[in-house]
Amino acid sequence: MITKRIIPCLDVKDGRVVKGVNFLGLSDVSSPVELAKYYSDNGADELVFYDITASSEGRALFTDILCEVAKTIFIPLTVGGGINSVSDFDRVLKCGADKVSVNSGAIKNPSLIYEAAKLYGDQCVVISADVKRVDGVFRVFAKGGRENTGLEAVEWIKRCVGNGAGEVVLNSIDTDGVKGGFDIEMLDAVCNSVNVPVIASGGAGGIDHFTQLFKSLPKVDAGLAASIFHFGEVKIPDLKAELAKNNIPVRI
Repeated sequence: MITKRIIPCLDVKDGRVVKGVNFLGLSDVSSPVELAKYYSDNGADELVFYDITASSEGRALFTDILCEVAKTIFIPLTVGGGINSVSDFDRVLKCGADKVSVNSGAIKNPSLIYEAAKLYGDQCVVISADVKRVDGVFRVFAKGGRENTGLEAVEWIKRCVGNGAGEVVLNSIDTDGVKGGFDIEMLDAVCNSVNVPVIASGGAGGIDHFTQLFKSLPKVDAGLAASIFHFGEVKIPDLKAELAKNNIPVRI
């Protein structure tokens, strides 16, 4: 049976890891290099690095810090933020990323996923979708959750997977940072629409939320979280031990 992955997320702004609630009110947490090493040494299966203001500020992703992070860790690294062209994919992969996450760039240029998948392979291309309910409809937001694109989320994600995205990170803006649990309804809708790995993001507040996630939605491949790991509220070895106790397969 394929093991479920536990993935810490580093949201990086101005060279520091930050965390907010519902994508707002960012506060400083730590150095991305130190935090990345800690997670690599303490049981994380992968790491996600987002330069969270690159798209909204219209600039390229910070590569110096990214290179430092990549040199420090021994687990797969997914990188996103300001990815608008195939040359951005190339630059980030050369810095040591294993996978590249695209969000606003794919909304601006829907052929970007197809072009990148053709060059680097589907396994390298991740569609990251920031999704929020608007009048009861799942809508895709761009620029770090600041801009409603009007796109219906499930159809958009299906289209991206059809173009070659090999993995989906579903970020629920509604549950982000609230610590009330993952957005099971939203995840269920996406899992039933695509046949590639889906990573749940947004809402983890404790170990029980991961147990609930994997038991409710066996199709979900991974759980991603930030603040509960950053602030030591949940230690990854403890989380994995509890999941294993609940017969959820994990890499110990």
